[in-house]
Amino acid sequence: MNFEIPEAVKTWSQFGHPILMWVLLGLSIYALYLGIQVRRTRTAEKEIRKELMGKGFNIRHHKVGSILLALMVLGTIGGMAVTYINNGKLFFGPHLLVGLGMTGAIATSTALVPYMQKGNEFARYTHIFLNVALLVLFGWQAVTGMEILQRIVSKM
Repeated sequence: MNFEIPEAVKTWSQFGHPILMWVLLGLSIYALYLGIQVRRTRTAEKEIRKELMGKGFNIRHHKVGSILLALMVLGTIGGMAVTYINNGKLFFGPHLLVGLGMTGAIATSTALVPYMQKGNEFARYTHIFLNVALLVLFGWQAVTGMEILQRIVSKM
């Protein structure tokens, strides 16, 4: 039995990965904002800390981070799958390699959370470093991804 994906699905599926990744870039910026607020809460004086804690920045940061982890991993796999379905191969280059590296970095950053919850400062600073690096790489990926998308659209 040979299953053939309809051409319309193959064509339009190419836009799912870039749309998802742009949403995740925005969500990453929001996670950064929340992380800064968590840090601000942790280092604030007693009265201000009490007020900031009521805003639930830590809970929202944790939830957004969990969503980012899941969707970035699935988005990476999905982007690779769509590329393979449409081209019969993956294009081995900087966009793919950086995307895979980012997937590993977000998984590592998330894996540090239990250590951070126990007060491990090395884990906390590593988490911050990885996520800032991720955001920088995400910006670069957005630019190179748009170049790839322009090539796809020009061939339609």
